[in-house]
Amino acid sequence: VQLQASGGGLVQPGGSLRLSCAASGSIFSVNAVGWHRQAAGKPRELVAHIVSGGSTTYADSVKGRFTISRDNAKNTVYLQMNSLKPEDTAVYYCYQRVLTTGFVYWGQGTLVTVSS
Repeated sequence: VQLQASGGGLVQPGGSLRLSCAASGSIFSVNAVGWHRQAAGKPRELVAHIVSGGSTTYADSVKGRFTISRDNAKNTVYLQMNSLKPEDTAVYYCYQRVLTTGFVYWGQGTLVTVSS
């Protein structure tokens, strides 16, 4: 299983970015997928999660600003990030949790920097 994240970059406070994560080598549609992030000097934390049926979970800090979605036909999960704040600055990692084993695969991470 391979996960390729993209879409990070530098954005001003209040701006938007959309992250993408393309998966290969698995039955993507049945697995849960999502995003974690890790800011400098802080532990990795869950940002958003979506299961095969479409139910979602968000960290309180991003509710109402971030939206996770998935396109099973393209084996891709997205994270639309709006109203970005400097505290959203982090490396964002996508992941896929295999339904049958619970094993988690991670992407390589993409850096999001929110700064003026």
